[in-house]
Amino acid sequence: MRVNLTVNGEQRQADDVWEGESLLYVLRERLGLPGSKNACEQGECGSCTVYLDDVPVCACLVAAGQAQDREVRTVEGLAEGDRLDPVQEAFVEAGAVQCGFCTPGLVVAAHDLLERVPQPSDPEIREALAGNLCRCTGYEKILDAVRLAAARR
Repeated sequence: MRVNLTVNGEQRQADDVWEGESLLYVLRERLGLPGSKNACEQGECGSCTVYLDDVPVCACLVAAGQAQDREVRTVEGLAEGDRLDPVQEAFVEAGAVQCGFCTPGLVVAAHDLLERVPQPSDPEIREALAGNLCRCTGYEKILDAVRLAAARR
């Protein structure tokens, strides 16, 4: 099947998509957007979080066909050209990026939080990031990054 969708503001098309193929697979393997990571394939780790029509979803749980004629925004789409989004910049500056595997999902989740709650409390940050697992940072640097991004808004 053919899937037509808008990815990061650009009309894209994926051909020969099989019915059970995930949006994550289409993004990474067919459209060449490796930012969203493939970790658990069960929606438990958050590494593949993307926006689907401005709602964060685990791309591993979305069938590619469900994205037909819809808008997807990946971690790559948060940046404007060569300029990183403030959340991305804060993750780099705060040292919240270790191995980087969880980072794309955390950045998208933090971005979504700050769009909804510009000055979140620590419990709000923790709740917003609860669906994202990290094995490297111990989360404190990640919390620092979200606080930094919020302070710069």
